[in-house]
Amino acid sequence: MSLLFLVRHGQASFLEQNYDKLSAVGEAQARLLGEYWAERKVVFDRVFTGPRVRQRETARIAGEVCTQKGLPWPEPIVMREFDEYSGEAVMDQALPGLVETDSKIRELSLAFRNAGSLREQHSTFQRLFEAVISKWVAGELKVENIESWPEFSARVQRGLVQISSNGGGGERVAVFSSAGPIGVGVQYALELAPTVTLKLVWMVRNCSLNEFLFSRERFTMSTFNAAPHLDDPSMLTYR
Repeated sequence: MSLLFLVRHGQASFLEQNYDKLSAVGEAQARLLGEYWAERKVVFDRVFTGPRVRQRETARIAGEVCTQKGLPWPEPIVMREFDEYSGEAVMDQALPGLVETDSKIRELSLAFRNAGSLREQHSTFQRLFEAVISKWVAGELKVENIESWPEFSARVQRGLVQISSNGGGGERVAVFSSAGPIGVGVQYALELAPTVTLKLVWMVRNCSLNEFLFSRERFTMSTFNAAPHLDDPSMLTYR
């Protein structure tokens, strides 16, 4: 059996103009991950990332720490299969109409707009985001010209199958991605319903380790949402 680490990217720049870049905390989380692996002499046979900057930068920083400590680090291969679902696009297209027709969404949107602090902005946006995306995943919300949740799940599973079918036995593989693909990895291993999978997605910590055992015939979950490298509580983030 081989071991696959699905790693969520470090904290991105939430509520900034460009979300797709690591925050200072996100960069620190990636360095701590690299140090954790280097201390334990963890060596990878293959490394993959999704195409987003936050995913690739997390891999780069962790890999640089490993190489500085004298460990080999394979050149990461970018795979579109491990890109995140289009949550921002769903929000942009669906929210205006939902505000007009759904009282709960309207209240959540108003609470976000009236938030008086950054912390309140974070919490109110997350509740609004979860409410809208939950409708989309459940099939209650149709958004034109955007990859659907079933299409997204199938894409991620194709990536997982490609990795598990193309390698040798006894490998150690790292994939740097996002919360959505990690949730789909758990869904694939445990045969979960989409609505249950989405609940897991909301729980995935930044830069967490999610381990799966795999072969050509099997894909089994071993560890979910572990963060032994982030022992400082201030480093445990979800956004």
